Amino acid sequence: MNSRALRADILLFVTAAIWGFAFVAQRVGMDHVGPLTFNGVRFALGAIALTPLILRLEKNRTPGYTGVDNKRLFLGGGLLGLALFCGATLQQVGLAGPQLAEFGFEASTAGKAGFITGLYVVFVPIFGLLLAQKPGWGTWFGASMAVVGMYLLSVTSDLSISFGDMLILIGALFWAGHVLLIGKLSPGMDGVDAIKLSTVQFATCAVFSLVGAVITEDITLIGLKGAGLAIAYGGLMSVGVAYTLQVIAQRDAEPAHAAIILSLEAVFAAIGGWFMLGEVLTVRALIGCGLMLTGMVFSQLKP
Repeated sequence: MNSRALRADILLFVTAAIWGFAFVAQRVGMDHVGPLTFNGVRFALGAIALTPLILRLEKNRTPGYTGVDNKRLFLGGGLLGLALFCGATLQQVGLAGPQLAEFGFEASTAGKAGFITGLYVVFVPIFGLLLAQKPGWGTWFGASMAVVGMYLLSVTSDLSISFGDMLILIGALFWAGHVLLIGKLSPGMDGVDAIKLSTVQFATCAVFSLVGAVITEDITLIGLKGAGLAIAYGGLMSVGVAYTLQVIAQRDAEPAHAAIILSLEAVFAAIGGWFMLGEVLTVRALIGCGLMLTGMVFSQLKP
């Protein structure tokens, strides 16, 4: 492995760690603010954090390149932002322990949420059937492993699943749709346009979330201050720093390496939940996590 590829793999590993530990921040933030408030401020910070990167990359653009027209950027970014809003809201509500407890529902844990969300990498090629794509054997094998793993992780002996886990599973469907939508919108874009597109989607998600928060949640300065560290991590680190590292790394990383390393996000979510929140997974759940991770990797290596 050459030095550039090794550096890329290290950066992707750091990216997966940042994203995995973000599930802990999301869970902690729910002790102070509502899910829409958390996401609204988080993605607003993320959009702001990417602005300096855009300005810097603009200076290094190829002379004479005009970029993608603004209509495509804003329309596409708006659609992506809507999909992002749906996926992120379902995920955040699924992690909202105090809020769900008020209605007698059980929230998901940071570790479980990481693995369940990761199922989007299995859903993407399956959804591709609707686009006349033909997934290979790895997709179906991976999907089968993931289904068995999901059963062991979340379904209890009386065949019930927690409300929080169910919301996050539905959210994974939106994450898969989000990936497919990016695949339709991003071809032909250079790095600057891709980051602009992401900034528009983050801003759109922030607006939808904040509007919803104003209507349905109590936004207080005390709550925002209490969730400040978690929001800052989710917005600046998870969105701003990690996204930048991913963009830099994937210029030199082998696709197979990137797929496997980024799948470790779920593992870091489980480690973070155990180390920081005291979450404990049973042996049955750990086996389920292992099967789900295997399914994710196979679905990406043999699509």
